[in-house]
Amino acid sequence: MLHASVLGASLAAFWLLLSGYFTEPLLLSLGAISVIVTVYLALRTDKFDGERVSLRVDLPIIRYWTWLLIEIVKANIDVAKLILSPTMALSPRMVRVKATQRTDVGVVIYANSITLTPGTVTVDIDDDEFIVHAITQEMADGLTGGDMGDRVTALGAR
Repeated sequence: MLHASVLGASLAAFWLLLSGYFTEPLLLSLGAISVIVTVYLALRTDKFDGERVSLRVDLPIIRYWTWLLIEIVKANIDVAKLILSPTMALSPRMVRVKATQRTDVGVVIYANSITLTPGTVTVDIDDDEFIVHAITQEMADGLTGGDMGDRVTALGAR
């Protein structure tokens, strides 16, 4: 019950902060309905899934986020160079990337990290492989030969 209360209060505060509507009864009631439905779905998912993910912000996570942020900035620069180049040397391709993570959370973190990096999008997860769209051969090579998967696997091993 505490989980639902905290989630509902957080969602309501976030909705109010983003919407800015404090006096419109219709919009407030629609916001309240959306919070209630979201909390219901979250609790229902917890019943079937049973796997809760505790949020621990420790040094390895901070190191990974810092590394990922740097990778995102570098990929943004690469994509900007591609877009601004007169020849626009795109060579889009789909590649298969092996997922070495042991947990569902690790797989999701890896897939989302790939998608967060500009120029690459995780399209599908097929058993222990991701199907990823990359806009250049260099970006595809960075996925298959890069260390992002190893870093995410190390996060799950601690």
